[in-house]
Formats: sequence, C-alpha cells, structure tokens
Amino acid sequence: MSKQNITPVAWRCGRFLFDWGQRRAPIVMGILNVTPDSFSDGGQFAHRDTALRHAEQMMAEGAEMIDVGGESSRPGSEPLALQEELDRVMPILEVLKDAPVAISIDTYKAKVMKAAVDLGIDCVNDIWAFRQPHAIEAVAHSQCGVMLMHMQKDPATMQFDPHYEDVVAEVNGFLIERAVALEDEGVARERLAIDPGFGFGKTVEHNMTMLAHFHEFCQHDMPVVAGLSRKSSLGAITGKDIGHRQTASVAAALMALERGAKILRVHDVSETMDAVKIWVATQDCL
Repeated sequence: MSKQNITPVAWRCGRFLFDWGQRRAPIVMGILNVTPDSFSDGGQFAHRDTALRHAEQMMAEGAEMIDVGGESSRPGSEPLALQEELDRVMPILEVLKDAPVAISIDTYKAKVMKAAVDLGIDCVNDIWAFRQPHAIEAVAHSQCGVMLMHMQKDPATMQFDPHYEDVVAEVNGFLIERAVALEDEGVARERLAIDPGFGFGKTVEHNMTMLAHFHEFCQHDMPVVAGLSRKSSLGAITGKDIGHRQTASVAAALMALERGAKILRVHDVSETMDAVKIWVATQDCL
C-alpha cells in the first residue's frame, strides 16, 4: 500500500473512550433493526422483546456497540414519519441506555437525535452526514460519538445509475468536508468517525474499488467504519441470497480491517468476532 494508515489516538463515544493506543481489535458494532422492512432482517426484531433479546445475544457474542435503527434505508425506501420512528426506537433505547456496551442510534432526523442524546445514548450514526436541518446542533453540545456516512442522492434514488469520476477520491473529499463542517460547529475531532457508505449510491464496481483502496479513507486521524454486511454487492459477486452471505460478509469485513477499518458494522457478530480474534492473534506475532 502506498500510504501508511494514520491510527486515531482515541474515539470519544458517549460513556466510552476507545483508546487505539491500548487495543488492537476493532470495535464490532452489531446491527439492531427494529423495522418491518430493512433489506436484510426487516421484521425479525420489530417487537420490543425480540429486539432486546437480540441485543443481549450480540453483546454476549462480543459486540462492543449496538446500532439501533428504526427506519429502513434500503434502496428505494421512502421516508418514515417522525413519530413512527420515535415510537419504534425510544422504548428500545430506554432499556439499552445503561448497557455495558456503547449504544448508537441510526437516524438522520434531528428530533430523533435530540431525544436519543437527551436520553444519554452514546453515538449518533447518520447516513446523511448531518446535512439535514438542525442535525449538527442536535449533537454539537454533547459527548456522543458522531458517525458521518457518504451517500449519493437519497435512499429512494441512490441506486439509479450512480456515477463517479473517481469514487475513492470523491467519497474521501466529501467525508473530510463534512468532518470540517462539524468541527466548525464545535464537534471535537475525537468524537468523529467516518463511513464511506458501501451500497449507498454505488455500483458493485464502486463498492469493490472502495474496499480495495479502503486504506485511503484511513488517513485522517478518525476511525473508519466498514459496513458491508450482507450487502447486495456481495450477493452479486457470490450469487448468494441475503440469508447466505455470512461468509462473504466476514471476508469483506476482514479485508476492510486489514486495510485500517476500526469499526465493523455487522449483522453476524459471532462469525465476525471469530475472524477478528484470528486477525488479532496474527498482529501479536508481527
């Protein structure tokens, strides 16, 4: 690789400080979709009790973060009403807010962010990179972690003929621009994490190019999120449907980890943790 990755010193994420000087392993972030229509597991955890059991299972398997989402962002999805999103996520967050792992809310709505931050949630994960009205001010004066993701267009239209001259350079430039925008509004750099947004306005070739050059995103003293779990690009390459993409998902996560990813956002926590443990063991032998 032409460039050496710049390892962030630490990432402030609400109640937690992830110190990269004291750890080799990435953060494994378990996905908890409390939606009836997410692309991979829509409906499985839409009820409070099943959602909480799944959160407990992912924590037991080794997840250090749980990312709770109430609105599907699958390609072609339509926006969800504010109150419906609040009704889906707030009862789950109320229970999980004191969990022994970091709890994240996956939302782009400022009022959902504010409600979660006021509750004491550790991180806000925004597919719009805090471009929606009042989003930055919803997080600016807290200590929550802030995840910025790249998306071309919006979920309803993002997969209609996505185009880039240089996908890695353009996504990288966007993420840095958004990081600077948040810093200008008082959000400390140590709270920021960036996500190139696999599958969000990208073709299979775009996604594989970003994965091959993932180290290019790891040059900015901010942890980088890899979210490839069960994505359609993996299905396009392997020929496997959503229910049979665990192996491809773990392989893609491991490739991103080898190239500098610090946060792996995954559905299959146990399988990912096994791969991470092997990777860490090899690092100890270098």
